[in-house]
Amino acid sequence: MAERVLVRCPVCRREHSYTAPVYPCGCGAPVALPLLSSAAAIQVRHRTWAGSWISVRCPTCGRVDEWPQPELGCGCGTTLRVPVARGRTGVAAPPAEEPAPTPTGPEPASAARAPVPRPPFRPVTIRTAHDAKLAAAQYLRWLGFEGIRVAERTPASGVDVRGPSVVAHVDPSTSPAGVRDVETLWLNGLNDSVAAVCFALAGYLREARARADELRVPLFVLDLTGAPRAVNDAAEHLIRTPR
Repeated sequence: MAERVLVRCPVCRREHSYTAPVYPCGCGAPVALPLLSSAAAIQVRHRTWAGSWISVRCPTCGRVDEWPQPELGCGCGTTLRVPVARGRTGVAAPPAEEPAPTPTGPEPASAARAPVPRPPFRPVTIRTAHDAKLAAAQYLRWLGFEGIRVAERTPASGVDVRGPSVVAHVDPSTSPAGVRDVETLWLNGLNDSVAAVCFALAGYLREARARADELRVPLFVLDLTGAPRAVNDAAEHLIRTPR
């Protein structure tokens, strides 16, 4: 079973309950990272690709794979890296439960009018800058945006992902995104009369977050598994809005 540990933010001292992420080994067995509960979480100030991965051995077949270092976002804006026991074998995790069978027969009128829930999001693991764009595009499709296209190279406009009703900027760098990124994206959305959404791997400067709140630009942070995390109210609202 995946481990659960308490993680304390070194900046604001807030405690978070954190469950080890589970990854699929090539043999098909789910592997949970062996968290090190006795070590303190580390504040992520600068990212490097090499330092963002860890080697873990599958407890079923013995295969060694590299997986993203587990990270956690604190409410104070700090990104925390959760320590992993290096050299240890991963923890065997139970397979995901199969969904309950759908009952047959006519549905009640109230059920027929209810919005269809989204299926589980399947992220795209990020190993390159282009992977980050693909992860953002995958998430926008999951949110219900249609006709999503990914730019091979970032154009002068800064729009990396585009659809008929949305534009998105994806910052794959190891430095936090700034105010200019937010304002440029917002202007692109305003000019095209579409939603503007921003994704970043290293988070956002405080000034950029404040400006995004003023402009109602949804901000997301991508971890290396490709899973976005909402970091402002506009992003939470975007997630809750059906399409």
